[in-house]
Amino acid sequence: MKVLDTGFAKGFIRMADDGWIKGWHERNGGNLSYRIKNTEIEAVEDDLCPGEWHEIGTDVPGLAGEFFFVTGSGKFFRNVSIDPEDSLCIIEIDDSGKKYRIVWGLKNGGRPTSELPSHLMNHEVKKRVSGGKHRVIYHAHTTNIIALTFVLPLDDKVFTRELWEMATECPVVFPQGVGVVPWMVPGGKEIAVATSKLMEKYDLAIWAHHGTFASGEDFDLTFGLMHTAEKSAEILVKTLSMSPKKLQTITSDNFRDLAKAFNVSLSEEFLN
Repeated sequence: MKVLDTGFAKGFIRMADDGWIKGWHERNGGNLSYRIKNTEIEAVEDDLCPGEWHEIGTDVPGLAGEFFFVTGSGKFFRNVSIDPEDSLCIIEIDDSGKKYRIVWGLKNGGRPTSELPSHLMNHEVKKRVSGGKHRVIYHAHTTNIIALTFVLPLDDKVFTRELWEMATECPVVFPQGVGVVPWMVPGGKEIAVATSKLMEKYDLAIWAHHGTFASGEDFDLTFGLMHTAEKSAEILVKTLSMSPKKLQTITSDNFRDLAKAFNVSLSEEFLN
């Protein structure tokens, strides 16, 4: 089977297109990766052509031997659906978890996203804490969430509570809350380590003045998580533009009732 005929490739391309349409991927902004299932990689093995090994820039022994579908560095999300073989690649991680090689894609040259260390370190964490269920890591330049990082304290509790209050479904969609990483230079190991620490607890991590990282089991759930958080941020931005003070909101007891009704667990850390 050809890579582009698979369900995972079609889902990946659709998600990239959806993010572009939302306006979260100006120029070459943002990146996306998917941890490919063994059965999926076996189905396309005749379409793969392994290249040379390269240093990842970090160690991810928990991903040794895994394959990932990844956006390319400097590639534009708007072009993913037009020419996926130029914009995307499949990479293989070596047995040490220190190197990768391209086995498909980037037909005109290039390398995986410059934020590959962040993606892989987050994949390693989410693979472990989710029991292998999480397979998608998505980084987008979510406009309203970025705006809020300039006016709200860069604090997990503050961002979680504010986003929860703006839309009733938010505590149900991301009951663990959201984490916040202070501004750091993107693409390096330092920000990858900081983000992966947050991913031990959260499925959403905000990069101050930059964007958002989301993790999920599949493309729909991960995109839906990002979309929900960004929409909540948009409501908050509009609310603050009308008045710096809310006249009414969802209370802590309201949240407890909601958690009971939807059978989710909400940390009292964010309710007190």
